Amino acid sequence: MVRPICAIIHTNALKNNLKIIKKIASKSKIWSVLKADAYGHGIKNIFPILKNSDGFAILTLDEAIILRENGCKKPILLLEGFFNKEELCLIYKYFLTITLHNKWQLNNLIKYKSKYPINIYIKINSGMNRLGFPVKDITNIINIIKNQINVYEITLMTHFADASKNSNFIRKQINNIQKNIINYRNFSCSFANSAATLWHSYSHYDWIRTGIILYGASPTGNWQDIAKKKIQPVMTFKSKIISIQKISSRETIGYDCQYYTNKKYIIGIVACGYADGFPRNINNKTYVLIKGIKTLILGNVSMDMIAIDLTNIPEAKIGSSVELWGKNIKIDDIAKSSNTIGYELMCSVTKRVPRILK
Repeated sequence: MVRPICAIIHTNALKNNLKIIKKIASKSKIWSVLKADAYGHGIKNIFPILKNSDGFAILTLDEAIILRENGCKKPILLLEGFFNKEELCLIYKYFLTITLHNKWQLNNLIKYKSKYPINIYIKINSGMNRLGFPVKDITNIINIIKNQINVYEITLMTHFADASKNSNFIRKQINNIQKNIINYRNFSCSFANSAATLWHSYSHYDWIRTGIILYGASPTGNWQDIAKKKIQPVMTFKSKIISIQKISSRETIGYDCQYYTNKKYIIGIVACGYADGFPRNINNKTYVLIKGIKTLILGNVSMDMIAIDLTNIPEAKIGSSVELWGKNIKIDDIAKSSNTIGYELMCSVTKRVPRILK
């Protein structure tokens, strides 16, 4: 018997989200971000559906090779560049766009001395203070690249530390670039992430990099912030009831006896646990959906199972479907209940959960 848990990937929702992004940033090209196995959705599943993207942004060389070997002809951007000089041979072989964010990468690319041109993204540390060259050094870095590397096109890239709806820090970072980089608009620019794409159109420039909104969750962690944009959840995480128990008053449910009943309960046991990627540290006001009704999870999440309240859902039975997150149970709400973000939950759905395209 096949365990009933699965993650349904709604292909029409993904197409819808890309279409909306194209309308929002109609003058920009789009890097669809597929790192972390396409935010847990499956990189092989996702990239053919996003064929109308202008390119794909990933993290590792392995991800890039997967795309190329599965027929991807679009530009591929390595968001963190290369991690050892031996990778450069494959970067040129697979015609990848490379990010440079430190002098070690720059020097090794110079030493490689390829006769073939390469597209380079120069990562600017404009205020995130994570990766990138200092803003004051960028003009010099550009000159070094032009003089010592066979470069096809240079693009300037930065990442925003705070791109929330009412943030002013984006303008501070862009102003930092404008003040310090001579003729920065002579180059293509890629500054905007998902949040900036939605709420700060002045940051769009030539290329935007969209991740979380492609998959239907909010960059702020509040799904209400994207509801009016008509962005749709791409993943429905669901399972089924595999057991039903009748519980008397003053009994416990689950590990550590953390949940005590104060009345009679009917509980359903759902085939899903933290080994599937459902967060263990949820609070006691976390809901799932069954038969169109939201109902609470009771007690601690275990490795393979959770208990839910069926007391007021008499039509529920063994085999009834349970939505853990998706259209009705927002992943952002589950994330809040476990003190994390939707990004982490998407990426945490484990390999033992089948992804099903619909």
